[in-house]
Amino acid sequence: MAINANAFSPKQFKFLVAEQDDFGTLNPNSGGSPDNPFLQLDVDSVGTPSFNVNQVIEPRTGSRILQATDFFQDNIAKVIEISVSGTANTETLDLLLSHITGDTSVPFSVASNIGAQTFTTATSNDTDQGMLSIVYASPLTDTDLSFKDCFCTSLSLNGDMGTEGGRVKYSATFKTGSLPTDLSDATTAVDTAITAADYFMSAWDADDRIVAGIANCLVNSFTLNIANDCVFSGPTSTGYESVARVGEISATADFNIKYDTNTEALFANFHDQAGGVTEGATLMATDATPSDGEFEFKMASSIITNAAYAEGDIMGMDISVKAVGAGIGSSTVLFEVAC
Repeated sequence: MAINANAFSPKQFKFLVAEQDDFGTLNPNSGGSPDNPFLQLDVDSVGTPSFNVNQVIEPRTGSRILQATDFFQDNIAKVIEISVSGTANTETLDLLLSHITGDTSVPFSVASNIGAQTFTTATSNDTDQGMLSIVYASPLTDTDLSFKDCFCTSLSLNGDMGTEGGRVKYSATFKTGSLPTDLSDATTAVDTAITAADYFMSAWDADDRIVAGIANCLVNSFTLNIANDCVFSGPTSTGYESVARVGEISATADFNIKYDTNTEALFANFHDQAGGVTEGATLMATDATPSDGEFEFKMASSIITNAAYAEGDIMGMDISVKAVGAGIGSSTVLFEVAC
């Protein structure tokens, strides 16, 4: 085989995500049936998924050398992890937030009494973005990396006024317990390309920048973290046959804010907060109610998990909060995010 002189830029690779209908089937499959749209995410870079194959590479008794007969590999009983980060836009957030919260309308929310979600090989005709298909689209023909039965287990949304003018960015982690559809799959078409529907921290109003009950915070940067992990069980010849979201669903946020007469009370509030009660709402929005078309988020009740000075050109504070529910029998919203 002769040397191939062609080279590709990393920017030629694409990261595609779409709603999947049937467990165990890369679905939609562009050109197949059904054919739901593949969304191209705006990513900073395309990394390699963690295949997490199980290997034994220790020499057996009788030799100091690893012999070919000693080598063992299992690629079935494993969980593949996929991570991606980039610029948040409307289409990206609509899909990811709907998927990780299980809500289908804006604002995407989780209630204090939410139950478990389970998907198995019997799951079919799922229409609520409960399962996702992911494709690493290569510029080479028929060399896409395609993964079915994917679940977003963590989503981080962040912004920094000193970086890209406070434009909101995202990072997401996905997991699948099923074998890849094909690591040399057919070229997948992009149905929805990257758009310029970006969001900026500068859209938030002063009196609607509230951290644990303290309003009028001057926010330099923020990170909102949503976690909703999966447990895989029942290994088969094609991977795990069941996946369940049964652990804690959590929303936490980290802020760097200006230290002033409004915010200095957060130190005392952190030290003196009592068990069983909250410090109030946390809100980043243009008004009191997150709504469609604007990037806003709210924790109806929150506690402070960290408070510290943050030295800079002016004195700041690093504050961390976590959303808490209103009771196991309450349908009160734990947190909500609009876009």
